[in-house]
Amino acid sequence: MTRAIYPSLSGKRVFISGGGSGIGEGLVEAFVGQGAHVAFCDIAVPESEALVARLSDAAFTPLFHPVDLRDIDAVQAMIATVDQQLGGIDILINNAANDDRHGIEDVTPAYWDDRMAVNLRHLFFASQAAVPAMKRAGGGVILNFGSISWHLALPELTLYQTAKAAIEGLTRSLARDLGRDNIRVNTIIPGNVKTPRQEKWYTPEGEAEIVAAQCLDGRILPVDVAALAMFLASDDARYCTGHDYFIDAGWR
Repeated sequence: MTRAIYPSLSGKRVFISGGGSGIGEGLVEAFVGQGAHVAFCDIAVPESEALVARLSDAAFTPLFHPVDLRDIDAVQAMIATVDQQLGGIDILINNAANDDRHGIEDVTPAYWDDRMAVNLRHLFFASQAAVPAMKRAGGGVILNFGSISWHLALPELTLYQTAKAAIEGLTRSLARDLGRDNIRVNTIIPGNVKTPRQEKWYTPEGEAEIVAAQCLDGRILPVDVAALAMFLASDDARYCTGHDYFIDAGWR
């Protein structure tokens, strides 16, 4: 398959959270392939270091920051460092999340707070920290990752789905408040993407059920999600803001 090249992404300064594996790895690889200057964070150190090594021959080797996104002081300090390393931040992709399963009866106040910290809170504070750099540059793009899970009311994901539903509201509010600064904000909502993490949750039979519920045959791959992210980050999408964009093969 021939993939699109976006001249407007060449040389852009991009930060991606959760970039060490899965969808995040696909995002890092895709933006590096467009000639962007990419930095990313993750708690998966070996996987992230392997990704950097694999992309070391690129025009700009991605920069890896090992950071726990539950630590907001560390998040904002990291964004400031990335701003200095890259000479600015044009595109922020808030990808990191964790979809661990849980029962309603097992949720404690501490677990609630932890899940909101893992899946929601850092998106706002990373955005808050990156906005000054975008304003200096005359504009920018924030892409928040949502989830199809709450649209389908999937089981055993109450807190994850609560956070992911909130992200769509966060996107709309940021798009309104930042629009006059030429900062676009959108949500990407993946369906079931074939990654090593997702494969641990689904049996082959379960995967077949998902494909049967899609309008299209086949499994979505990280490269497919990255294709949507690159379009929304590019100048081709210059009037796309405040909305949710699904890539789910029509899963219903």
